Amino acid sequence: MAGGPGSGSGAPFGAGGARFYEGLGLLGGLILAVMTLAVFVQVLTRFAGLAGIDGIDEIPRYLFVWLVMLGAAAAMHRAEHTRLEYFEQRFSPRGQAVLTVVTNGVGMLLFLSLIRTSFVLVPNAQFQTSAGLGLPLGYVYAAVPVGAVLILLPMAWRLVGALRTLWPRPS
Repeated sequence: MAGGPGSGSGAPFGAGGARFYEGLGLLGGLILAVMTLAVFVQVLTRFAGLAGIDGIDEIPRYLFVWLVMLGAAAAMHRAEHTRLEYFEQRFSPRGQAVLTVVTNGVGMLLFLSLIRTSFVLVPNAQFQTSAGLGLPLGYVYAAVPVGAVLILLPMAWRLVGALRTLWPRPS
């Protein structure tokens, strides 16, 4: 089922989903640029013998969590995470569908557990603030459930497509 939901080549959620997840990739690039700028400014101020800017070292550290989760979601949309094409191509189309069901099913359980854990972690983190910026850490920890949901959506789409390949509807 080339290009369909059971394969890695189909784009989940059509053109709108592709634009949304492409936007996540661009947002990840912007986050990376901000992280790089913060590190560059920090290095320049220290090289010049000046005192560092308070909290600037926290910016890349906290943005990195968001970068990883948003980048993982964009990669998951493109099916670049849970696939090892070399091994997958050794299976029949039915075997590939089974492999998709297993990998996406296990992955979905992992991300659902992250979301469940986040219901406790994020609200509790709101009571803590970072030392330099005074930022409530709940904003940093919120990257985990947001990213997990954005990762789950294409995984669920591919899981459903693979199940349809295994058990097609009678005509």
